[in-house]
Order: sequence, then structure tokens, then C-alpha cells
Amino acid sequence: MARVDYYHDPEAPQANSLVVGSSAVVVDDKGRILLQHRSDSGNWALPGGAMDIGETLADSAIREVKEETGFDVQIERIVGIYSDPGHVFEYSDGEVRQEFSICLACTIVGGELAVSHESTDVRFFAVDEVPGLTMHLSIRKRIDDYLAGGEPRLK
Repeated sequence: MARVDYYHDPEAPQANSLVVGSSAVVVDDKGRILLQHRSDSGNWALPGGAMDIGETLADSAIREVKEETGFDVQIERIVGIYSDPGHVFEYSDGEVRQEFSICLACTIVGGELAVSHESTDVRFFAVDEVPGLTMHLSIRKRIDDYLAGGEPRLK
């Protein structure tokens, strides 16, 4: 399913749904950040997705990372809570979702690198490589908030 991200765009369609989602900043033992090249938008992004009924937010993040990257992770902390009504996602099925995502910092505890049907590539990037990648501003904010450390950000 195709997806278009709108960020404070006056031409953006009106949201018709709100879904809780999770995303994860996963780092390896060298401090490199794990990103996936999304097949729906063509952007580099953090692993993540919608929370399913019957799971906790933590379970959601752990499941999404496993499904999208092949790695098992342990959650270390909350990076931030992102609920900007000016950020909407339009899907090809007609859903227009307002952002509501909680980003978690995670470390790898098992598994091995794998590419899912949601991406064309999955790999680690050194922090100084990230600025040169094509990615949505909202993903850059999450990475910046992760790198800043400290208390979780409410955005």
C-alpha cells in the first residue's frame, strides 16, 4: 500500500483516523543507527508501526523491529511522544492518519539482519552518515531527540 507523508502542508487531506504507533531507535555496539529503506515512500526510516489490540506499546515496538529488521531488541528508554496534528499520512486505501507515535531507544539482544516486505534495504549508519540520507523530517527529529538524550520529548 502506498503512503504519502504530509507535514504542515496546507494541501494535506483531513485526517480520518488516529492510531497509536511505535518507532524504535536501535543501535549496535558501535553506536550506529539501524534504518530501513521503506518500500512505500522510498525514504529511510526507523522501524515501527501500529500497535495491535492485545499488546502493550513495548510489545508493539519489539514486534515491529523484529518484523522489519530481523533483530530482537530490549527497550532502554522513551525517546519521545509525537502527536503533531499537522503531520498526517495518506494511504492508498483512503485512510488519512494523524501522527501519534511513541519512540523508544532499544539495544539488540538477538536475531540477525533481515529485509521485510515493507522495505528494500535495512542497514546500520554511523551518526555522521544520517544527515545525507533521504528521510522525513519527523524521523530526523526522533533521531536528534535520541542523540540529545535526557528526558523524553513531548512533541
